[in-house]
Amino acid sequence: MANENSPLLAYRLLGEEGVSFPASGAGGPGGASARKLSTFLGVVVPTVLSMFSIVVFLRIGFVVGHAGLLQALAMLLVAYLILALTVLSVCAIATNGAVRGGGAYFMISRTLGPEVGGSIGLMFYLANVCGCAVSLLGLVEAMLDVFGADATGSSGLRTLPQGYGWNLLYGSLLLGLVGGVCTLGAGLYARASFLTFLLVSGSLASVLVSFVAVRPRDIPLTPRPGPNGSSLPPQVGHFTGFNSSTLKANLGAGYAKDYTTGATMTFASVFAVLFNGCTGIMAGANMSGELKDPSRAIPLGTIVAVAYTFFIYILLFFLSSFTCDRILLQEDYGFFQAISLWPPLVLTGIYATSLSASMSSLIGASRILHALAQDNLFGVILAPAKVISQGGNPWGAVLYSWGLVQLVLLAGKLNTLAAVVTVFYLVAYAAVDLSCLSLEWASAPNFRPTFSLFSWHTCLLGVASCLLMMFLISPGAAGGSLLLMGLLSALLTARGGPSSWGYVSQALLFHQVRKYLLRLDVRKDHVKFWRPQLLLLVGNPRGALPLLRLANQLKKGGLYVLGHVTLGDLDSLPSDPVQPQYGAWLSLVDRAQVKAFVDLTLSPSVRQGAQHLLRISGLGGMKPNTLVLGFYDDAAPQDHFLTDPAFSEPADGTQEGGSPALSTLFPPPRAPGSPRALSPQDYVATVADALKMNKNVVLARACGALPPERLSRGSGGTSQLHHVDVWPLNLLRPRGGPGYVDVCGLFLLQMATILGMVPAWHSARLRIFLCLGPREAPGAAEGRLRALLSQLRIRAQVQEVVWGEGSASSQEPEEEEEGDFVNGRRGDAEAEALACSANALVRAQQGRGGGGGPGGPEGGDGEEGPATALTFLYLPRPPADPARYPRYLALLEVLSRDLGPTLLIHGVTPVTCTDL
Repeated sequence: MANENSPLLAYRLLGEEGVSFPASGAGGPGGASARKLSTFLGVVVPTVLSMFSIVVFLRIGFVVGHAGLLQALAMLLVAYLILALTVLSVCAIATNGAVRGGGAYFMISRTLGPEVGGSIGLMFYLANVCGCAVSLLGLVEAMLDVFGADATGSSGLRTLPQGYGWNLLYGSLLLGLVGGVCTLGAGLYARASFLTFLLVSGSLASVLVSFVAVRPRDIPLTPRPGPNGSSLPPQVGHFTGFNSSTLKANLGAGYAKDYTTGATMTFASVFAVLFNGCTGIMAGANMSGELKDPSRAIPLGTIVAVAYTFFIYILLFFLSSFTCDRILLQEDYGFFQAISLWPPLVLTGIYATSLSASMSSLIGASRILHALAQDNLFGVILAPAKVISQGGNPWGAVLYSWGLVQLVLLAGKLNTLAAVVTVFYLVAYAAVDLSCLSLEWASAPNFRPTFSLFSWHTCLLGVASCLLMMFLISPGAAGGSLLLMGLLSALLTARGGPSSWGYVSQALLFHQVRKYLLRLDVRKDHVKFWRPQLLLLVGNPRGALPLLRLANQLKKGGLYVLGHVTLGDLDSLPSDPVQPQYGAWLSLVDRAQVKAFVDLTLSPSVRQGAQHLLRISGLGGMKPNTLVLGFYDDAAPQDHFLTDPAFSEPADGTQEGGSPALSTLFPPPRAPGSPRALSPQDYVATVADALKMNKNVVLARACGALPPERLSRGSGGTSQLHHVDVWPLNLLRPRGGPGYVDVCGLFLLQMATILGMVPAWHSARLRIFLCLGPREAPGAAEGRLRALLSQLRIRAQVQEVVWGEGSASSQEPEEEEEGDFVNGRRGDAEAEALACSANALVRAQQGRGGGGGPGGPEGGDGEEGPATALTFLYLPRPPADPARYPRYLALLEVLSRDLGPTLLIHGVTPVTCTDL
């Protein structure tokens, strides 16, 4: 299996000393030597910094000031509930096996397949790229608020020039610093993140101490512009210290205009801002390729980080509500500096969180890109991202991502893009929840994670909540992201991805199919819902392609099984020769575009193998009820692989990807005169066996002459009209009267009607021929047949034909039995004469117009009309005496000689119903 390692194959026996187990997650960038990060440095630190970001310093007042403490706590609980549900899914997947590089992308792609995983992985990568740019631009704006030449407020130092070009320069310089740290490897990134973590923790500690240590004070606020360009009167915010009146005033909501945007805030808009700052739970998972033990570090570190940040947010919400009035909270989102014991430390925390968020996004993006490149899902466009250093650092992916972030920085303002980034994150979170949900619903025995604090309920709730949040934050971005995911999935499906990862969809299908097969009770079958379930026995598919496609049209949504018997005895063979053949037959099904299963067996004879397949093919209520065989004649088999466009292959005998061509997997057709695997005696015996087992039988002759447009998957729109002729009576026992309305005759009518429902046969006209005895009056039998067709809702043209004088039938008494001719009771010469007469009658009606009415066997009174594309004939039962089998087969050969494509059918089960 390309690019994948079976866990069992990775184990290496060490003689009597024991077994060597590979490191968990082996296979990341650079192998085990690149895995250096601990749980704290590799997961806890980057996840905490990503979940804090700049929100913890600049949006606490915004949330509490507009929503009030109670609604702010409700928002926080809902946000963290959504995140916690996804964290549970991450923990479950991460503890179910070795996790390689790529984090969330690896988890999604190895569960949902390369099409969905690749599309969401690319979107998650772009989200990290844009998130890095957003963090850098936020850092630039925070720096210019203090050091910019146009800075407002008394504390502005006004030293850095401003403008689009200058802002781009500052962002590029900061990106160079961040990119340099990430290019030098995960070790340096971890140390830089730890240093940042210490700075942020120190800054937060100073804020928490300031709430307690700082005395009440009045804080002048920056004047806001009025409606006509004039400034509003200056306002003053109040830091009251711990005060119950302040807390009471801040309990309820007080939504007002946001002074940064001028828009009136609502619950949804405030919630979106809060949630935007918390979507960093995958920062640690993205480092899975550098973690010493990712299966342990990812769940443990992520849970610790989520719990820690939740506690800090709760504490800051309570402290702000107890000590700051609503004016201060709503009019100065950066009030932490105003109440701090040492404001520069708060400023350092703001810069440190922005810088760490950008580093986390860039290094996470590079790891996702490297995993995408290694999986080769997007071809050569991601080839540079495969390059790694000697130590295992994917510096090619870092430089690739650095270039894309630089391009995004050219856009300047990214307020709109920030919502898109969050939506992309939520798509990835929903996909992780969906992956865990699929694994849980599939009930696969190998899904047994060591982390058990989850269920399908939490996974389903996680998927629903992520989708809800997507549309709450930005309906347009949510719809666009789903559309982009669909387009990328379609692209990857068209390219074709690796098939060795394992698809959870297959496990889900198996689980559901098994469940519904158990509910498909054969005791509740009813003739109203009968459908053909075909077993087509194929010797060599090279000569059977037209029959393969015709049987696919006849199945009408029923079961269709391709059966093949390999001659041999397992006792005398070293291994089963059948199992290696399945791949070739499944490729045949794909190439021929038929909806069929494949069932192969090994048997000493074809007859015994056919019995095996008739008995054991299918499952439960889905078992074949009709056996389809090619006709046994002396015609030389054709090689349809040479003429069918679907089977055209390169001259070197290989397919795309280097696999052998399909034509090399099947032997050439049998040469004329060469011995056959099936004797005439066994052929008829196989037909008799099927009828004894209460199976319907279809013998197909000359299907290679079928019009190609009738075998296509299209609508059959052709200028040439064709007839489908049905003879629903036994031509070797041609007797008038109501004898034609037997089970077998109705079965012929049903099969012909089913074929007419296929789009390729819509334009063909169905004709039903009714034979009259020499003493039967015309019209009576036709009227009864037309009444029956009306009841069965079958639209067809009915034609009466009369046997000529002197034919074998005209002398037969009324009391003859069905098997008189085939069983030899009337003599071989008489039977052959009857078969010749019947053959002449059928041929005379082919190619004639639809005038109706009686006509002689020569058809001299009929006008020329559309040609007959397919003829349905009544197949008599084989004789009871096996010694008569060869003669029976000879009669069938005479009966169907030169008729073109013909189906000889014998039905034994009722298939029509006139009731609702």
